[in-house]
Amino acid sequence: MYDFVKARESSARTYANAIDTVIERGHLAQVFDTSGREYLDCLSCAGTLATGHNHPQVQQKVIEFLQSGHVAQALDITTPTKYRFLQKLLECLPPDFARHVRFQSCGPSGADAVEAALKLFKTATGRRTVLAFHGAYHGMTAGTLALTGNLTAKRHVASLMPDVHFLPYPYAYRCPFGVGGERAEDISLAYIERMLSDPESGITQPAAMIVEAVQGEGGVIPASARWLRGLRDITARLDIPLIIDEIQTGFGRTGDMFAFEHAGIEPDAIVISKAVGGGYPLSLLLYHEKYDTWQAGAHAGTFRGNQIAMVAGAAALEVIQSEQLVARARAHGEKLGAALRGLAERQPVIGDVRGRGLMWGVEIVRPGAAADALGSRPADGGLARAIKKRCLANGLIIETGGRHSAVLRLLPPLVITEAQLDEAMDKLERSIREALQS
Repeated sequence: MYDFVKARESSARTYANAIDTVIERGHLAQVFDTSGREYLDCLSCAGTLATGHNHPQVQQKVIEFLQSGHVAQALDITTPTKYRFLQKLLECLPPDFARHVRFQSCGPSGADAVEAALKLFKTATGRRTVLAFHGAYHGMTAGTLALTGNLTAKRHVASLMPDVHFLPYPYAYRCPFGVGGERAEDISLAYIERMLSDPESGITQPAAMIVEAVQGEGGVIPASARWLRGLRDITARLDIPLIIDEIQTGFGRTGDMFAFEHAGIEPDAIVISKAVGGGYPLSLLLYHEKYDTWQAGAHAGTFRGNQIAMVAGAAALEVIQSEQLVARARAHGEKLGAALRGLAERQPVIGDVRGRGLMWGVEIVRPGAAADALGSRPADGGLARAIKKRCLANGLIIETGGRHSAVLRLLPPLVITEAQLDEAMDKLERSIREALQS
């Protein structure tokens, strides 16, 4: 079965190149292949499955809906399902943001929400320039790919969206300024402010700035609350709308309902997808009402009224609240972070451990290579891929990302148990040892 699909599928496929088995069933944090073999899923569909595979409460709500006779798709027409979903979504938003929020239902993917944000703020401001950050990932459509830092997918694609400018992100382990710590944050903020204030910077007044509070595909790089507050202050003073990309981090992933709440800031917009659909395709742009200046039909999409996703999404948000999964992610994240740092002390191939909640990155390096002035050693993407392969063989599903694909990324469902976290750590350490011996 695997070979049949592989022989006919596009060469652009990604996850299936590393997960060379046929996944059939899933329950919460576990999945099973067609041979009945069990895996602990610490990828959870790139963070989509906050409540895990086939959570009983979510599954039951979907079954009831499918048997109800209600419409399954509704464009942007009002339905009882849409009403209930939006009520539940508003409960999850920070109160000040919720008080002035407008929403745009978008197409199935997070990239659609980012594209909508670009159109909205270009319309509202009359400007064209957009600011993004080194290491960013915002999607694979033409506009979002232009905002994405990784060069692999961009290299052979002509005519991406123009007037995108990239800024340094506070990556402590590989500091773009070579200084690290709070000094690097200060330099970063000073650079951004002076560039935006310089009449000869070559960059016109931006329509918007988009940033991830924790970079995901870029290698699980958290921005400090201090830096995010500084960024919000600059953009507010210079009248630059700030968009926070919460597609991977939203709804409890980082130990807060939204990752930006860690900094106590209020953005002008957030883009959400993944967990908000309860495992089904859904994305939304949420923004301050003062920017609601576009005309009817300025942004649309056939599947923006995915009723099944709204049912599943509302159910998943109820589970996140009733099972206190945000606080649980925070507590489990502290345990997981401590375990990973302990593992780094035993395994010198681990150069850096970073993350928040249940979103962690382990950067794999060449320990015998010369370190830079900050003590950082060269990334070893080959070894990271070998470790990932051994993890799969040992029944653990993880992913790689970041520079040179050298970061092992752990994004387990928020429903993962403490015992399963211990199991994941045992399998990860065993896999590192095996990869080093091979």
